[in-house]
Amino acid sequence: MSYRLGVDVGGTFTDLLLIDEEQGTTWTAKVPSTPEDSSIGVLNGVARICDESGVEPSGIKRVMHGTTVATNAVLTGKGARVGLVTTRGYEQTLQVARSFCPGGLGGWVTFVKKPLLAPLELTIGAAERIDANGAVVTALDETSLRDDLEALHARGGIEALTICFVNAYLNGEHEQRAAAVAREVFGEVPISISSQVVPEMQEYERTETTVVNSYVRPEVSRYVENLQNSLTERLGEDTQLSILRSDGGLASGRGAAESPVNLLMSGPAGGVAGAMYFCSRAGFDNILTFDMGGTSTDVALIQGGRARVRRETFVGDVKVRAPSVDVRTVGAGGGSIAFVPELTRALRVGPESAGAVPGPACYMKGGEAPTVCDANVVLGYLPSDVQLGGAMEINRDAAVAAVQQTADAMGIDLYAAAEGIVKVANEAMFGALRLVSVEQGYDPREFALVGFGGAGPLHANALGILTNAWPVIVPPGPGVLCAYGDATTQVQDEATRTYITMAESLTAEQLLADLDELRHRAGESLVADGIPEDEHEVSYQADLRYAGQAFQITVEFSEAELRERGIARLTDEFDDEHEQLFTFKLGDGHEILMIRAVAKARARAIAELTIGEAGTTLDDCKLHDTRFYYEGEHHDAVIYDRNKLHEGLVVAGPAIVSEMDSTTVVLPGYSARVDSVGNLLIEPVA
Repeated sequence: MSYRLGVDVGGTFTDLLLIDEEQGTTWTAKVPSTPEDSSIGVLNGVARICDESGVEPSGIKRVMHGTTVATNAVLTGKGARVGLVTTRGYEQTLQVARSFCPGGLGGWVTFVKKPLLAPLELTIGAAERIDANGAVVTALDETSLRDDLEALHARGGIEALTICFVNAYLNGEHEQRAAAVAREVFGEVPISISSQVVPEMQEYERTETTVVNSYVRPEVSRYVENLQNSLTERLGEDTQLSILRSDGGLASGRGAAESPVNLLMSGPAGGVAGAMYFCSRAGFDNILTFDMGGTSTDVALIQGGRARVRRETFVGDVKVRAPSVDVRTVGAGGGSIAFVPELTRALRVGPESAGAVPGPACYMKGGEAPTVCDANVVLGYLPSDVQLGGAMEINRDAAVAAVQQTADAMGIDLYAAAEGIVKVANEAMFGALRLVSVEQGYDPREFALVGFGGAGPLHANALGILTNAWPVIVPPGPGVLCAYGDATTQVQDEATRTYITMAESLTAEQLLADLDELRHRAGESLVADGIPEDEHEVSYQADLRYAGQAFQITVEFSEAELRERGIARLTDEFDDEHEQLFTFKLGDGHEILMIRAVAKARARAIAELTIGEAGTTLDDCKLHDTRFYYEGEHHDAVIYDRNKLHEGLVVAGPAIVSEMDSTTVVLPGYSARVDSVGNLLIEPVA
């Protein structure tokens, strides 16, 4: 037997999903996260899931892991102390940035700039210069550089070093020589050079991205090394560890440790990958996803079976040039706190969250403020007589007491207040879904809506009504879907080159020759991780704009498509995308800014998930009767055990479908059927 393990580390829980690659059998587990060392929580989860499944740890050969270690280092400001070496005269690049203050016209009044990740006192300028064509104007003065590096090292405390020279994306020779000198001075201190991390134009973005890579590198390296060693000790020498990248692919443990800037959106990308895995097998290639957790909700759009990927990643007020799944986040989660301002007396929900501690009032961990979770308990959507995940008891009286505060503040009854809290949260999530659909030229009615996360299925039916996106899909194991995404994605890497060429003056043969060089570079890391070149799947991308524009659109294509249609394959798709986003297209003057090759390991077959037993009737799946409140009145409902549901069964609303990691609400006038993959498909009753 061969098994693979998906692991997703969140702020509160670590989710695990174990898959039998031959039979398709799965086991899930949740254990508390251990913020002081996330690897401890992972190992605790491995022990639990092996005990519960009866699987020998030595049978697990592949571990795929989504992590927030890099993200948290940036958000909390607890990354490494970084030194920066740049071209003399450009030491202020990070300080000047883009001269932009977030907020409205008066944003500069309240904006407080955070300290630089590579402070000025740890920044030195090297005597060197490469021109805009990549030619050497001033040779690198290695003697002067060594003196400056020794002085910098003497200050002490440098934990990571960044080297970023002007125009190094065209010629990285000086950076490589400077790195060699720096290794002699700094020894084992990790060194990141921009021509390897992000060989792209625009000095500020390249510098910031490389500095962030250095900032999180020691922490991520320690974490990956500790986890790899622990897994090897627990599971065996041949255990392969892979880390989920921000763009939805996987990186080997070695690759993740060297380029951690690509892991900043590792967590949300896992959920998107998991949703794509189940929906594509059910025949749904155009989907909107919303992942509702305890603090926030992440939404994304997938078209044609591919997630939209943006070339920049945002974490707090830090922006780096690294690819990531286009996920938008809104502060509406199960723990979002409801309040009524004295001035307006209008109900507000979030973005402040009760978090894990003290948590929602119904969990009896000390929380007293009303939350979305408490409102769901009051309404009966989250039944208090069914333990959450079989482990956490829900106290309805505590939820009622919390929500009653909101009801009293607004002068309305308890159920109206609870329903108001849920509706406000739903509207916040609907607004986020509009950001990735309507505001980018897509009609949500042409997509299916996928709800997952611990709280997502509670709100999925209601979000379907707001978006009019049908069917509403609740995948199997929605609360651990991120772990499933981790377990079913592919190892990948990419190579990029700044191009700056007018499309009209370019031939397909020229472009293919340049792309072939990138294909080899992109596959080097996969080969280094033991994946031979004949197992690589390669796709290509180009960033295009109309000449004179300040932004670009990424177009993806294959070698076969380029040979068949020529450069028009790129320009026609760019025109169509531009027209969809901005309502017009020019038809000529196309400029190709960047080209890249993306190499993935060929997907390995996994037996399809099997749940429930054919022949089981709906009555056999019934747990007990219940009631819930919807649109101003109570409705009699039935609670069903999802683990017993199978293809062909239809659950008519009002109903609740319960499982280990989440609860799905089917509202009156809607029904949920189970498809061959195990998804619940909620649709209006005809």
